This record gives sequence, C-alpha cells and structure tokens, in this order.
Amino acid sequence: MSRSAHPAGPRHADVVPEGHYAAPPADLNVLDEKVWSRTVTRDADGALTVGGIEVARLAEEFGTPAYFLDEADFRARCRAWADAFGADADVYYAGKAFLSRAIVRWLREEGLNLDVCSGGELTTALDAGMPAERIAFHGNNKTVDEIERAVEAGVGRIVLDSFQEIVRVAHTAQRLGKRQRVQIRVTVGVEAHTHEFIATAHEDQKFGIALAGGQAAEAVRRALTLDGLELTGIHSHIGSQIFDMAGFEVSARRVVQLLAEVRDEHGVELSEIDLGGGLGIAYTSDDDPREPHEIAKALGDIVTRECEASGLATPRISVEPGRAIVGPTAFTLYEVGTIKPLEGLRTYVSVDGGMSDNIRTALYDAEYSVALVSRSSDAEPMLVRVVGKHCESGDIVVKDAFLPADLAPGDLIAVPATGAYCRSMASNYNHALRPPVVAVRDGEARVIVRRETEEDLLRLDVG
Repeated sequence: MSRSAHPAGPRHADVVPEGHYAAPPADLNVLDEKVWSRTVTRDADGALTVGGIEVARLAEEFGTPAYFLDEADFRARCRAWADAFGADADVYYAGKAFLSRAIVRWLREEGLNLDVCSGGELTTALDAGMPAERIAFHGNNKTVDEIERAVEAGVGRIVLDSFQEIVRVAHTAQRLGKRQRVQIRVTVGVEAHTHEFIATAHEDQKFGIALAGGQAAEAVRRALTLDGLELTGIHSHIGSQIFDMAGFEVSARRVVQLLAEVRDEHGVELSEIDLGGGLGIAYTSDDDPREPHEIAKALGDIVTRECEASGLATPRISVEPGRAIVGPTAFTLYEVGTIKPLEGLRTYVSVDGGMSDNIRTALYDAEYSVALVSRSSDAEPMLVRVVGKHCESGDIVVKDAFLPADLAPGDLIAVPATGAYCRSMASNYNHALRPPVVAVRDGEARVIVRRETEEDLLRLDVG
C-alpha cells in the first residue's frame, strides 16, 4: 500500500469550534468494541483482522469496496435473540435489512423465523429452504401475484395492511381452497424518537390501519367474517433505530386494549401480538443499545402487565429484529483515493465507494464511525469527512470523524455496522458496480453475494 505523504490537513485543535464536535479519541488505533463485530481485532502491526483474516489479504482477494460479514457474530446474535425470548415467543428476522440464501440458511439452522416483504424476498427464502410456515409476509401494497404465491406456498402469516388487502387475501385464499393465517397491522399513534422517514406508528404515513376512529376495530370485524382468513393477532411496529422502550410500552398498552375490545365484542381472544422490530444498534460510541435479554424481559413484562389489567390471557409475543442482528456483524472496506484538505474547515477523504453502497447517510442523515485499518498510526488526529466518488455533493459516507493526519492514498479504511440496509439498498448510480458480501469465519472467507460486473450491467441493457 502507498504510504506517500500528502499536504497536512487541518488538525482538530485548529478547526473545531468549542463544544461543537466531540473530542477525538485518545488513541485512534483503539477500536470501540461497541461498533465492531465480535471477532474484529488488530494484529501486532495494527492491521484490522476479522475471523482471523487480515484486511489487506481480504482486499487483495476480493477487492474494494466490499462488505465483510462476520458469520460467527451473526449466528451468535441469532442465538442470543432466540434464547432471550425462549420457546414461548417467536423471533422473525426482518429480511429487508439484508437477505441472501446464505443468510436464510443460517437463520434456519439457528432456529429463527423470517419476515419478508416482497416477492423477491419470498423467492429467496423458499429457494434457500426456509419452511413456509416460518415465514411472515409484510408490505403495504402486496400485489395479487405476491399474495397468491404466499398463500400457495403456505406462509405462516400474512400481515394485512389495509381494508383492500383484507379482501384480496381472503378472496385469494378461498379461490385456492385454503384458510390463510393473518395478523392486522395497526398504527397506534406512537411518536417514536427516530428520523421521520423511519417512524412508522403515527397516523400520517403509509403503513397499517389506524386505531384512531375505530378503523382497526372495523378491520378486525371484517377479517373475522371472511372464511378465507384465520385472524390470529395484531401487529404493531413503531419505527426503527429506537433505544427508548417507552414507545413500546405505549404501543403494547394500546394493542392490548384493542384485544380486550375484540374479546368484548366478538367473544374471541386473539392469541398473538407482534411488537415489530426497530431496536437500535451502535453506529458510534454515543449509541447505547440494549441486549436481547433486556429487551425480551421489558417487552414480556409490558404485555403481561397490560393483559392482567384487562383480564386477558397473555398472547404469544413476536418480535422482528433485522438491523439488531445483522447490522453490527459487517463492515465496509474502502481504499482511500483523493485526500483534499480545506483550510479552516476539514479534510475530505474520497474512497472508491460511496452512496451507491451506503445511501443511509444521504437518506437518513445517519452517523457512522470510521477507522484506518491497514496499519497503525501515531499521527495526530484530523477532522475528516469521508465521501464517495459519485457526482453528488451529498455523496457522504461519514459526515464527521477523526482519522490520522498521515492518512495517504492507498490506505484501507473501514466503516463498521454496515450489515443492515447498505447492500440491500445499494444502487448502480453512475453505473457503479454493487460490492460483494463476503462471509468470514474461522480463518476462511467466501463470497455469499458476488460483486457485480460491467457485463451484468450490459446484460440488463437490452436496448
């Protein structure tokens, strides 16, 4: 790797207004374990290793940019969620975070169920051997074809998102001679403390049927009258990247109140309650996520308490962690290209990826950490903005962070906690080639999603 010097960028003390940014870490070579997967370490030369393999070797074999997924960590997190909730509850991995056939196999082997929200995700799940009865199908606008495929396959539940969908699923099931298990997704009016684009339980958005005005009660009324449906429970999801459990408490209380109303009106006690996912992970050292056992106890206590107060039997609880499982298990590896110091501002560090492999910073104003991983450095910290190579001023990977002032073209840097929503939301903007996903475990690395090629782009271009 090149170690050539470049004109020194502005140092932290020179450019950062008092109290505006956090101070740089005392030692940039020390990894914050909170944001990296469990097998990530530094070797004697300061180079990062994952699963026992040094990043320079990974870069040489698989190229950059690339996502490296710590398989042992992924499996351990699956087991932690399954153990925390136990046999009397269900954990559905939210496939939208990241899905591949390898992921499906790992989920199946570790005892988790799977939540899909498109025909493509359903096809991937079934092709990789996930039993249909362990699949839940979500989505605010499922097509008739998708519904038919799900019912024919025998998915364990379809989550109904609208009055029209209640009818569509019922008619499809009747036509196929089946009775489909369903839940109704309700919006409970909870304002989750998260970005407005990923808050999903207030009334003014596209998901679910509102509790307000008796709409959810009417949806239950209709579902109970249709022969093609077996209504098993109520579903609620309040948002994403949430650390505060208070929103779940309000949501559970309102869902249980609906269950009590259903019992009083129809003489039916629905047996399931799904509280969704959305639990946050650590992207930076400021984030403080809860452990699965803490979440399981908190949610279990909330539901049990509310059901006892309403005289209801405690229903079977489901949760849908996606980001909380896969997010921390992967990092994106980049090679440094252009380094551009801006006097009195910061240093712009351009990498060989960008918003095509991580749109979250541009889309959600997301924050990430970053580290020099191909070597150690005793240089002073400099304030940097890590940017991509796309023709957009908003092509930012990490808005503000500190890297060593001797950073040079050819160095490798890595952004941790990119397992969720990075590859799954990746694009071909500027005809960029989407990076591979490489699973690393016990000294071995293998591609589970290959890098796109220019031939792939041309193959789709039939003009």
